[in-house]
Amino acid sequence: MNGTIPLSHHSASLEPPQAEPARKPLVQFQSVKKSYDGKSLVVKDLNLDVGEGEFLTMLGPSGSGKTTTLMMLGGFERPTSGHILLDGKAVEKLPPEKRNIGFVFQNYALFPHMTVAENIAFPLRYRNRSRAETQARVARALSMVHLDTFGDRKPGQLSGGQQQRVALARALVFEPSLVLMDEPLGALDKQLREHMQFEIKKLQVELGITMVYVTHDQSEALTMSDRIAVFHDGMIQQCADPVTLYNAPVNRFVASFIGDNNLLPCQLKLADKDRLRVAMADGSELDAINPPAGRMKDLSLSIRPERIAVAGKTSSPLNNRFQARVGSLFFQGDHVRLTLEAFGSDALVAHVAARDAAGLRAGDRAAFEVPFADCRILEA
Repeated sequence: MNGTIPLSHHSASLEPPQAEPARKPLVQFQSVKKSYDGKSLVVKDLNLDVGEGEFLTMLGPSGSGKTTTLMMLGGFERPTSGHILLDGKAVEKLPPEKRNIGFVFQNYALFPHMTVAENIAFPLRYRNRSRAETQARVARALSMVHLDTFGDRKPGQLSGGQQQRVALARALVFEPSLVLMDEPLGALDKQLREHMQFEIKKLQVELGITMVYVTHDQSEALTMSDRIAVFHDGMIQQCADPVTLYNAPVNRFVASFIGDNNLLPCQLKLADKDRLRVAMADGSELDAINPPAGRMKDLSLSIRPERIAVAGKTSSPLNNRFQARVGSLFFQGDHVRLTLEAFGSDALVAHVAARDAAGLRAGDRAAFEVPFADCRILEA
């Protein structure tokens, strides 16, 4: 294990990423609460801004409050208290059709008896647009989602991905100020789902529109979002860009929900101007970053599996080195998933490059290392 880590190294690793220019808020949730029974809160004191042209994802497990929040923004649910502002105007009492918002849902909600073109035209006819304008906008929307020749087909004659494109075109055809998407890719297979993620993101960037997207799929959120609001128990646990969210989670829930993670019990042993050091359950010690801001008990050390390497392969003076017994190995193409016995745990997970794991066998004892900057101290 390494010796003292100079403070200068800690400081360099803790520099925040360059902040993006501030966006003018298009959506503002101000102290919003929602209860269905008058007792328990599904959404608890929500404060959140969504900037113009931003792709913001609400991510969380079932029952976390993310879909209820989207429904309140869309006008399908009314807040118990608080305000929702759209372009600076309170809209919590306005019905959905008065909010100039486009919607895309998981079940597509297409009219089966209408053609593709008629489905896309429906919001325009509801708004009493002229026939000429309707035809022009529908043609442009079809081209936008690469379905130029599909206007005369019925939804039942389309694949799932094509139906999703029609639903997206219908949400965009009247040029809304905001588009809401609730688990829109949940019914698609993995390959098509990934393709549609890139298509939707590309379209959002090209048009410069604001999107609020709900999903429970972490990889989908990381791929598409400018920022991700992680919901749990009716509250936002952390709202940040994907890189910050992944590399610098603020608590154990975020760390465990976003990507694979090892969360190991630890105690803060030393925190001075030169270094932070934690004691693990087996008595071993590691250098770490970010001292806890609150209580000094019930701490965990967060280590991403892909940050652990076989010692000597990516050696650095800033790496923590440790001995571990290999429990199991699973070949996964470009890497091998190892379970290790170390730090008082028999379930430490490491994702090691396949070439570096050559020669390792279950039961072997070997040296591994992890950069101290990837050892983060977390509270509950």
